[in-house]
Amino acid sequence: MMNGGVPVGIFKKLGWYFKQEKKRYIIGVLALVATALVNLIPPRVIGILADLFDQGHLTGSAAWWWIGTLLTAGILQYLFRFAWRNMIWGGAAKLEKQLRSRLFWHFMQMDDTFFQRHRTGDLMAHATNDLNAVQNVAGAGILTFADSIITGGSTLIAMMIFVDWRLTLVAIIPLPLLAVAARRLGMKLHAAFSESQAAFSRLNDKTQESVSGIKVIKTFGQDKEDVADFNRIVDRTININKRVNRIDSLFDPVTSIIIGATYVIAIIYGGTLVNAGTITIGSLISFVAYVNALVWPMFAIGRLFNVIERGNASYDRVHELLQEKSEVVNKPHALTTLSHSNIDYALDSFTYPGSDKVTLQDIHFDLPEGHQLGIVGRVGAGKTTIIKLLLREFDHYDGVIKIGGRDIRDYTLEALHNAIGYVPQDNFLFSTDVRNNIRFSAYDKDQPAVEAAAKTSAIHDDILQFADQYDTLVGEKGVSLSGGQKQRLSIARAVITEPDILIMDDALSAVDAKTEEQILEGLQADRQDKTTIIVAQRLSSVMHADEILVVDDGRITERGTHDQLLADNGWYAEMWSEQQLTQSLERSDA
Repeated sequence: MMNGGVPVGIFKKLGWYFKQEKKRYIIGVLALVATALVNLIPPRVIGILADLFDQGHLTGSAAWWWIGTLLTAGILQYLFRFAWRNMIWGGAAKLEKQLRSRLFWHFMQMDDTFFQRHRTGDLMAHATNDLNAVQNVAGAGILTFADSIITGGSTLIAMMIFVDWRLTLVAIIPLPLLAVAARRLGMKLHAAFSESQAAFSRLNDKTQESVSGIKVIKTFGQDKEDVADFNRIVDRTININKRVNRIDSLFDPVTSIIIGATYVIAIIYGGTLVNAGTITIGSLISFVAYVNALVWPMFAIGRLFNVIERGNASYDRVHELLQEKSEVVNKPHALTTLSHSNIDYALDSFTYPGSDKVTLQDIHFDLPEGHQLGIVGRVGAGKTTIIKLLLREFDHYDGVIKIGGRDIRDYTLEALHNAIGYVPQDNFLFSTDVRNNIRFSAYDKDQPAVEAAAKTSAIHDDILQFADQYDTLVGEKGVSLSGGQKQRLSIARAVITEPDILIMDDALSAVDAKTEEQILEGLQADRQDKTTIIVAQRLSSVMHADEILVVDDGRITERGTHDQLLADNGWYAEMWSEQQLTQSLERSDA
């Protein structure tokens, strides 16, 4: 039981933590040793009392003496158990805290490719179920491993010294069978639990996906189908866990059989020694009590393999995640500030990782500081990908993207992101109040600043109509707000920081034409000396831009001002006519 996928393996993997907290664990193990030594006293005292009673030598003073000894042993046991529980369980909690913080920080540092490879449910399973299993190794694992050795070893020594070495050797003959059984069952449990954890991840992911998409599921009338799919995953998970439980349930019966055999040997052979006068009846009673003290160490071995194999499988899963490296990292001595916000975008080509298809090709434009750029095109043309590269979601491409005359890869990610206000297509809001959603990246902003940002994004009047105004809770992902209100809150959140560069990726699609005009006028007034990029489907969002790029199939097919593009009579002019006609029809219907 000391190699492979058993105790030593996982303890070696966690060696960095035990080294870090060696003082805590040394004190805890010493307290376990003291507890084990004190536990030897009661069986010995009981045997002595039995012999005194049998021989008729038990006096009142002697009885009170030995009773006092038992009471003292009980108090010491309490104190020593408090010590090891505080040290060992406290160490386990500290490990869990460190791993949770480390894993969460790791998630924050990873790039877009990482989250494409791992589904949200899987990551949640790693951060909850797996870390709980690893924590148990540093708590219950250390306890059962050390206690089974210390208590078992000290009890066997006491049996030899205080009773009879021959009886001890004969009685422990069945014990090696327990080690063999525990090893074989432990190996099976490791494989089964790895499969169980993977099943839990799938179930967790399905639950997260269904809850997040509950509105879509109900709208399309897929309630029963989704429940059926969920039940199939649950049934599969339960069947896998049944296998784990079947293997796990074999530990206790095997231990009970072996302990039972030890009792039988102790009573039969011990009785023979009593009849022969080799040991006294009190010694036999003490021996049986010591055998009873061995029950916990023997059961602990079964529990140990359970905890260890679960923790080992979980640690491997978490460790594998932590070993993944982001492809977007800061260079040594990277710049921490941007001097200017002019953009020089010179991209030859870009292909998404794992794809063979070129997504962007020959994207070149210059955006002077204080100017506005519009990017339009069909759905899937590559507009958002242009923005992703500017935000450094990917670093591997042919070409160079500069801000302030320096390659964006020369800046730290923090410096770059602090200079950019970004309004994404998906307007994610946090389940807090309106005020804190707006000042999410600038909690030091006061109420006037929050209201100013809200006015710029044309959401202030809407907020005043809410029951609690700026204290109104928006619910998870802004569930209590309309699509247009979510977009405008997201815009307010971006502009409150007064970024050098503001990027709006289809951020006006859910607002009406009048509100769109208000927002654009507000931005133009507030950002006369700052750089703005607007990606849009609706061409009216970009008609006042200093330059407009039309993107199709990853290439720039048209470029110029609004008037120039209309004069070119290309896709932009055609789309402008269609959208103007649609708006006219909508106004006439109204």
